[in-house]
Amino acid sequence: MNDPKLSYFEKEDILHLAISDEKEFGSVEVSPNITAELNEQGDLIGIEIIGTSAFLRDSILESTQAKLLQLSKK
Repeated sequence: MNDPKLSYFEKEDILHLAISDEKEFGSVEVSPNITAELNEQGDLIGIEIIGTSAFLRDSILESTQAKLLQLSKK
């Protein structure tokens, strides 16, 4: 696979990033609701985020709050 493929499954609220079309051999939970998919050699071939809407909302809120705190300290 030359180009990564990003897929969003709205009903399940899952975001999947495939960076290779190799067969998944195993996976590692990176953090709650985030899984790294691995090939037989242990190389990263994909990432899956479960509960994507909440994950993105929380990430954006945290980043925004951090920026606002930095601005208020100036």
